[in-house]
Amino acid sequence: MRFAPTEQQEQFASNIASILEKECSVEALQSAGEKSSGCVDGLWETLSETGLMGIGIPEEFGGLGMGASDLVFILEELGISACAEPVAEHAAVASPLIARWAQNEMAQEILEEAANGSKKLTVGSPIDERVVSVENSDLILISKENELHAVPTKEIEHTPMTSIDPRYKTSVIDWTPSSQTLISETHEAIEDMTNRGALSAAAQAVGVAQKLLDMTVSYVSERKQFGKPVGTNQAVKHHCSDMAIAIEFARPLVQVASWAIDNQKSPTENFTVSGEVSAAKALASEAVELACRSALQCHGAIGYTVEHDLQIWLKRGWILASTWGDALFHRRRLSKILGLTA
Repeated sequence: MRFAPTEQQEQFASNIASILEKECSVEALQSAGEKSSGCVDGLWETLSETGLMGIGIPEEFGGLGMGASDLVFILEELGISACAEPVAEHAAVASPLIARWAQNEMAQEILEEAANGSKKLTVGSPIDERVVSVENSDLILISKENELHAVPTKEIEHTPMTSIDPRYKTSVIDWTPSSQTLISETHEAIEDMTNRGALSAAAQAVGVAQKLLDMTVSYVSERKQFGKPVGTNQAVKHHCSDMAIAIEFARPLVQVASWAIDNQKSPTENFTVSGEVSAAKALASEAVELACRSALQCHGAIGYTVEHDLQIWLKRGWILASTWGDALFHRRRLSKILGLTA
């Protein structure tokens, strides 16, 4: 089994990274945060042209027929860029779930439109009931006990939640389940939803942590105090080293979890797919929390200001650390899977 990226995966992720670097400039992200939508104009359409929105959709429906192992490297790039669109929710969670669990004509219509980006999907977490980018989406994948539903946005009522990241709009929704919206009524589908959502957040969290590390190293290399860069101080070096170590421990587990989801089995004997995902999300959440704390400390007072670029990734990191379950949630989940707790 192989967890490192193939040449094709590296090329796809590199192409997406180039687009995100151009479209998600600091100026564009700041401007997006001032809009009610929280989005960067034209970004969704540009990314749709690459085929990204259909990456997890079978070829028979117009998608690329790829898997979580292909997406994980792109998800990291979405974190690095603090992408202001529900690309991860659409491509990494909602589309693959519908492709796997829905067995009706409604699914075919949804997937064909989702593949080219003309229908925008989002998803609600069964863990914390937060739904991302409701106002900008056409369809919401949401769970109700052991039922998985695909609900048109026009059929729900939503209450916006206060978010520390103005580019990451979340809402609590009110809706009524029906047979017309039902996709699956199995516990396995909800478990799959939780795993894909947690993996998506974990991969993006690793990307955010990497961005914070890069920004911090750059800053402490240039910022001088007493005639020398602050980065020459051993305490600052320790902070950066701790960040790098946490990232390097989390990243491989995220890649292993993506492989497990694609193959619906764990590469580790007597382990489960859910166990691999929870291990990855726990370490990724801890890595990005450490990166946020250390980056802020190394930047000093300027890191607290809204005017500084650092705040964009700090806010996204804090959100990703907790969404789809924080480190404590997934350590408890992992403990149950291993039979250590009831």
